[in-house]
Amino acid sequence: MLLVSLLCLQPDYSLDRERLCQLLWPDRFPAQAKASLRQCLLDLRRQCEVEGCPNLLVVTRSAVALNRDAVQSDLAALEDALAQGDALHAAALIEQIGNLPLLQAVTFNPDFDSWLAMKRQEVEARLRHASARLVGQLRAAGETGTSARLSGAVLARYPAIRSLADVALAVLPFGQIDQVGGDFFLAEGVTDELVSRLGKLEGIMLAGRTSVLAVAARGQTLTEMAASLRVTHLIEGEVRRTADRITVNIALIEGTTGTELWADRMEGSIEDFFESRKVIGNNVIAAICRVLGLALSPAPMRRMTANRTAYSLYLQGRSLVRRSMTDGAAAKSVELLEQALALDPDFAECWTALADAHVHNAVYTPCLDRVERSRKAAECARRAEALDPGQGHALAIQGIHEWSRKNPAGALDLAFEAYAREPRNADVALRLGSFLLYIGRTRAALPFIEAGVEQDPAYGRNHVLLATAYFNLGDMERALAAAQRTVDLGMPGMWLAVFEAANGDHEKAVATYYAQRMLMNTVILPPAGTEPMNEAMRDAYWGIAARGICSGDEVARAAYCAMLDGLHQTMPDPCDPTIAFPAIWMGHAELVMTIYRECIHPANMFGLMSLWADAEPIRQVRLHPGFMDFAEDVGLIEAWNRHGWPDLMPADPRGA
Repeated sequence: MLLVSLLCLQPDYSLDRERLCQLLWPDRFPAQAKASLRQCLLDLRRQCEVEGCPNLLVVTRSAVALNRDAVQSDLAALEDALAQGDALHAAALIEQIGNLPLLQAVTFNPDFDSWLAMKRQEVEARLRHASARLVGQLRAAGETGTSARLSGAVLARYPAIRSLADVALAVLPFGQIDQVGGDFFLAEGVTDELVSRLGKLEGIMLAGRTSVLAVAARGQTLTEMAASLRVTHLIEGEVRRTADRITVNIALIEGTTGTELWADRMEGSIEDFFESRKVIGNNVIAAICRVLGLALSPAPMRRMTANRTAYSLYLQGRSLVRRSMTDGAAAKSVELLEQALALDPDFAECWTALADAHVHNAVYTPCLDRVERSRKAAECARRAEALDPGQGHALAIQGIHEWSRKNPAGALDLAFEAYAREPRNADVALRLGSFLLYIGRTRAALPFIEAGVEQDPAYGRNHVLLATAYFNLGDMERALAAAQRTVDLGMPGMWLAVFEAANGDHEKAVATYYAQRMLMNTVILPPAGTEPMNEAMRDAYWGIAARGICSGDEVARAAYCAMLDGLHQTMPDPCDPTIAFPAIWMGHAELVMTIYRECIHPANMFGLMSLWADAEPIRQVRLHPGFMDFAEDVGLIEAWNRHGWPDLMPADPRGA
């Protein structure tokens, strides 16, 4: 079997007999190795005759080959699809293969292992080249949807392609010293312009805004911030405003040493800075690229606003979006962004920010109109894209509402296209990764999630995705470490408790889950339409939940399942995550399927990623006799047919 596999890796399906002897029997004398090869070929011929394929081998005095017409392999099928321009078939095959290596887990002897490592590189380079060529042909022909599908599949298998950047950079929030007073957000405006321009340049991986803000608030040194953000360089600066003058100081810092590599000072009137962003685009960006040794690749100008008040409102509103859980921040962010758009309805980036605000509000604030907020987000995102097709994030946000419409196939189409437009946007990469995770394509999702976490490492929600991906793949050590990181970053630790329970540490898991009650009414808000619990009720409820989910006691599990059934009947939002997530973790299949049949909204769709762990009792949902009918009802089967079947379900079991 190994001999056949080696031949399948060859473009011509042939290997020299002497080379085969060296690879498979390096510890034998040449005559012994040749005799072993002859015996192996004889046994193989006999086996082929038994299996009804007598013409598989083509053997000569100098070489051994396979009859290509008599053998099938996933590698051959993929190379044929790429050569013939069948992009959809090629994408499906790559998605099915995922990030598995060629001849996974095969070791034989040092000579063979070294040859196989070289051969893997050769074959992967061949596949990457053929894929890139076909993607280029599709884009030239205007077949954007097909090219996005193939490109997304290739990037999932080869994450290094996406990480060409030698420079990882974080733009720290600029300080502002203002002698005039009043609401004025020039410092944030300069930071925003730098982030947007640098994020579009080849060769730079830019840290996500959320993580930068979180790390900057900790009071760390520059080198500590660089380490926390996993970047090689930092940009810091300051804006000073007097009655008639603006001064901006900018510096590029080496992350490992804190050394200043370059600095510049710009002065002018407010009109100079607001009306002409070429100051930043032509001077600062060019200088940074020169110092870092990067080519200044052309980046399209952003379609911003010429209205200073609208821009100020946009900056204020967007800064509140990621603070949606702060009291009043959710409504205020939407209000400010809507005011900005009333002043300039053609402000594309503000429409994207408003769409993002609606999504964050639907997820993180208690409300009973989550689907409506999802619809509003999609409307805003469509407006943004119509004004500026470069708004890839807007496409990804539209995908969220497609999930609410039970159209995960369409959601993934949008997410892949979003990634094709903005491959260096952490939000876009994570959105695509999460969508793949929701449909059970964990191996395909993992590179996108890891890339997003690399860019935005201080945002706890990203680590929840990463921890769940590792958990679904059975990598408990990494799952527990990533889940602990979510807790360290201030996120609730329920996922950590679930993973601890699955790992057999039930007592610790119960304690971890129960401890999360202390986050009630702060990080964890009461479900929409309900009043906060008093301490006695809170402790009692969390005790029942912790034992039901984490103790491994079937009586405790049954009791909490029954409680969730009652909550589903009585809560204002019967599909709230506080019901849906525990139902999944306990394998309460009937309730899980009922909830997601009734309503998928931005807050509960996050739980779908937890369906795909091959662990008790979670697997009971997937193994339920009615699961495939449920999958049909919520659009999963259509998504699988279009984007690949789940890792735990490589083919339709109904046809088995």
